[in-house]
Amino acid sequence: MCEDDPTLPALQTLRLKLEPALRRVFHLYWRFARGMTLGARGVVLDAQDRVFLIQHSYVSGWHLPGGGVEVGETFLDALRRELMEEGRIALTGDPELHGVFFNGHVSPRDHVAVYVVRHFHQDRAPEPNREIIASGFFDVAALPEETTTGTRLRIAEVLGREPRRATWR
Repeated sequence: MCEDDPTLPALQTLRLKLEPALRRVFHLYWRFARGMTLGARGVVLDAQDRVFLIQHSYVSGWHLPGGGVEVGETFLDALRRELMEEGRIALTGDPELHGVFFNGHVSPRDHVAVYVVRHFHQDRAPEPNREIIASGFFDVAALPEETTTGTRLRIAEVLGREPRRATWR
């Protein structure tokens, strides 16, 4: 296909329209086709106790930054990688393990380690991309309406407003 091909704009438009749906299908396949899954997420709190949240392109709601632990990677390695990828956040001190949670609404074999991150550097706000469409720091008393239940629970636990539970929700 060459650049002066008249079908090129139509194909690009079709790709842009189909991409979100294909991402959702792939995400659902990934959730149910894999064996045991492990994840790491961070409750990143700045000096004003505002929390950093992200919005994905393939799942609704606002979430804590983080993601899957890759083969050969530790939970902390995964957390470092995901914070940089999703928020341009570099750890400058050791995060504190808040807990490991069974995340049964994702899969009957999914577990997530949640860390409290207070020592970090963010060189600039991240630009939206194909995976992360929005991000930012939010006052914990005024979280976006679409913040997920699990995210709200982890934040409340970290701040001592809720008892810690064993499950994500």
